[in-house]
Amino acid sequence: MNKLLIALIAGAFALGSVAAMADDKTPAAPVDQAKLKAERDAAKAKAAAMTPEEKAAAKKAKREARQKELGTSSASQQEGGASPQAEAAAGKKAAAESKAQPKALPDKASKQKALSETEKKAGASQ
Repeated sequence: MNKLLIALIAGAFALGSVAAMADDKTPAAPVDQAKLKAERDAAKAKAAAMTPEEKAAAKKAKREARQKELGTSSASQQEGGASPQAEAAAGKKAAAESKAQPKALPDKASKQKALSETEKKAGASQ
């Protein structure tokens, strides 16, 4: 008896949730089927009239556009983060910046000498 009661409650819950989900659907946007068919037929006719060279050129242009689109958005969509090319560019930039930094001087005397030379250069340019 208890199993039957549990089965009835579970069934009512399942049917109730299905009915609730069915009410949430919005009607699809109306589409003009005749217009879509006419566009499709026009595209087929245009493709049939193309020469093999034109077809190859169209394919190449489409492929280049797709590659450009994927190249600009791939860094933001990848799970691993930035692309290897972007990481390499960032590494190259960091290396150039670190080479531009002056080297650390080993002792106090060399630091004082470098400071006095810098002051002399600054005084001469003013």
